Amino acid sequence: MKTKELIARRKSSLETPGTATPEARRDIAAGLNLLLADMFALYIKTKNFHWHVSGPHFRDYHLMLDAQADQIFATTDVIAERVRKLGATTLRSIGHIARLQRVLDNDAEFVTPLDMLSELRDDNVGVISRLKEVHGTCDDAGDVATASLIEVWIDETETRIWYLFETAQTAENAGS
Repeated sequence: MKTKELIARRKSSLETPGTATPEARRDIAAGLNLLLADMFALYIKTKNFHWHVSGPHFRDYHLMLDAQADQIFATTDVIAERVRKLGATTLRSIGHIARLQRVLDNDAEFVTPLDMLSELRDDNVGVISRLKEVHGTCDDAGDVATASLIEVWIDETETRIWYLFETAQTAENAGS
């Protein structure tokens, strides 16, 4: 009997038990996977701009974008592990990210520093909107744990928006 139980466990799905209904866990996990794809896309875009920023404020922008990219990347593992705690599977490849991401890539050869800051600000504003959507799904399901994580990510995203906005204002006023 023990052998049969062990074999059955090895063949079981990755579904993790939880307190929310299976439908709620599925919906929250789906929303989190979309957010995860967006965070990876935003991370790569932020690193792209970090690597390619130029001009008189290079050092300040370079350091700010690197710090923001680190913060964004730090969310990815937490999001993916939350999806797994909900009993779902998460992203498996760059292709999977590309299929789900809503943050648009920027493959331009040259982007002005001001355009970089503005584009990232707008991307972060979009991320906030999507974070709030998933938060609503969590509220409906009574998933306080996921909702509390999302609240932290909203605050972090608002801070990135603030820095990008204020830095762009300074750059516009200085003519950079």
